[in-house]
Amino acid sequence: MPETTPRGLTRLAFGGDYNPEQWPESVWREDVRLMREAGVTMVSVGIFSWALLEPSPGVHDFGWLDRLVDLLHEHGIRVDLGTPTVCPPVWFYRAHPEALPVTDQGVRHEFGSRAAICHSNADYRAAAARITTELAQRYGDHPALAMWHVHNEYGVPVSACYCESCAAHFRRWLAATYGTVDAVNEAWGTAFWGQRYNDLEQINPPRATPTVVNPAQALDYKRFADATMRENFRMERDILHRLSPDVPVTTNFMTALSQCDSVDYWAWGREVDIVTNDHYLITDGRRTHVNLAMAADLTRSVAGGAPWILLEHSTSGVNWQPRNPAKAPGEMARNSLAHVARGSEGAMFFQWRQSRRGAEKFHSAMLPHGGTDTRVWREVVELGSCLDSLGAVRGTRTQADVAMLWDWHSWWAQNLQWRPSEDHDPRERADAFYEVLYDRHLTVDFAHPEADLSGHPLVVVPALYLMTEAAGRNLRRYVESGGTLVVSYFSGIVDEHDAVHEGPYPGALRDVLGLTVEEFSPLLKDRSVRLTGPDGSELSGDVWTEFVVPRGAETIWTYADGLTAGHPAVTRHRLGDGTAWYVSTRLAAEGLDALLGRAVEDARVAPRADLPRDVEVVRRTGRSGTYLFAVNHTASDAKVPLETPGTELLTGQRAAGLLEVPAGAVRVVHLDG
Repeated sequence: MPETTPRGLTRLAFGGDYNPEQWPESVWREDVRLMREAGVTMVSVGIFSWALLEPSPGVHDFGWLDRLVDLLHEHGIRVDLGTPTVCPPVWFYRAHPEALPVTDQGVRHEFGSRAAICHSNADYRAAAARITTELAQRYGDHPALAMWHVHNEYGVPVSACYCESCAAHFRRWLAATYGTVDAVNEAWGTAFWGQRYNDLEQINPPRATPTVVNPAQALDYKRFADATMRENFRMERDILHRLSPDVPVTTNFMTALSQCDSVDYWAWGREVDIVTNDHYLITDGRRTHVNLAMAADLTRSVAGGAPWILLEHSTSGVNWQPRNPAKAPGEMARNSLAHVARGSEGAMFFQWRQSRRGAEKFHSAMLPHGGTDTRVWREVVELGSCLDSLGAVRGTRTQADVAMLWDWHSWWAQNLQWRPSEDHDPRERADAFYEVLYDRHLTVDFAHPEADLSGHPLVVVPALYLMTEAAGRNLRRYVESGGTLVVSYFSGIVDEHDAVHEGPYPGALRDVLGLTVEEFSPLLKDRSVRLTGPDGSELSGDVWTEFVVPRGAETIWTYADGLTAGHPAVTRHRLGDGTAWYVSTRLAAEGLDALLGRAVEDARVAPRADLPRDVEVVRRTGRSGTYLFAVNHTASDAKVPLETPGTELLTGQRAAGLLEVPAGAVRVVHLDG
């Protein structure tokens, strides 16, 4: 079996995408010298190099890559070698224009960007298999090779194609998934609007129609598109496993909900040997470090709690947002170490040397246009030293306090057309719940709705519109066994085919929540409602209200105004040894904090020390010991209580009592014992 850590890498991963083909070969030795100065341990190579490796059909030029990989090996730098299948050469598209993807409007994309691929196209698959085979045969046992990097960021910028090849492939997928056309008709509810099919050959992708397409068909097409990309990944992975059997294979994910919404990472996490992730700060006015923590927690969860690798982030500003501010002094290291705290086995970047040409020439890099006499370079060198001092954390696992349920299929279904309110955004609810838990200094594991939840005293469900009967039974068992569950509105409504569960809302959840919902009553834009509690407390909600009927649940907060005035707004249901909470409106941060505060008490989650807002405290533990990461995102010095003394690894100093964490800094304590 392949390794589950990069082969031959004995330190944390530090480096980035290295694209030497953009530069004269005379620059390479200078690059490697500077990599050694910065403490680089691994670089990603060849990801966009298909046109150079195969300049014409069947004609290969590996000489430059031979020299590069040998040079890196000579200087002790490990190689994450890419299969360049994200960017086929222009000669391929001129020979096979049908390999370019088609939109649902029937427009075929052109060559000239990246990832313009119809993943159902047989010619693309064959060409990808050939170049992958050539690379595996040539470099599969090279001593510099640490891991294989298949493709690049599947699902971005195109995941679905609607061409005739995809139509035929979709029909084959339906046959494999459902067996018969009658089963498809049942799953899709084609009796509605007279959409019944007599033969699978009558079915096309959900292309542009005069009004809304069948939602179950649209949901299945999202599943099909994701599964088709995964088929191509597996094809390349299996070639690499066969020809390079001891080397792990990965592809870089983009798990942040702010960055990719077309990939089911629960499924993808089971296919790679090592989970890797790319993360970029979204500078939209939010607290970017909270999004970073959430993405890192989600990536670790996709990895099943195992260590993973941050394969890309930025040293400073990016180039693809409307406004791309630079990172503040120290922010790059703080971002990097925050990922390490939450399970990453290092911090890598896009890219090593900043490009002079092309679409990403203004994207920051480890070696900027300004060279080594720059703040970014000095911070890169300092970060390399910090990561070198943290090698002992390799193999340890991040400890979580609570769990949050998330399902990409539910997200896809929720975001289809004609829902009760376009103002309800599943990602917004996930962000909001996560931020409240973050501000309570609780570390979050994410989990699939059907996963084993017994190890988590508290489980929150911010948005789970689609829920299988199996997931509903799973949550009931969890609560009956002593767990505490918190569910937000419009969850448990439909099954895996986007069909409303039989009986009253909320379908798969009504028994565990001890209530039914007679009717949804979304609010008009900019309207809000007041909630009152028996203790006189008041909360505020917007976007959504419901007519809730308790069926065993007790009312904790009641609607004080609006159409639902007098009806329960927040309920609590004792079931077996556990408790299930339900909130039927969109609470702002203050209300969510009040609700989750009560749930935390039910779950008996130990309160954290009185830490300042935006000071993270996260633990990793394993055979080598327990490591406390304290990450100060504020402009003021902070003190973090230590229950156990230890050695601070970045300074080498002993730490006990109160750990001093300077403004904007990170401290990592190897706790005694």
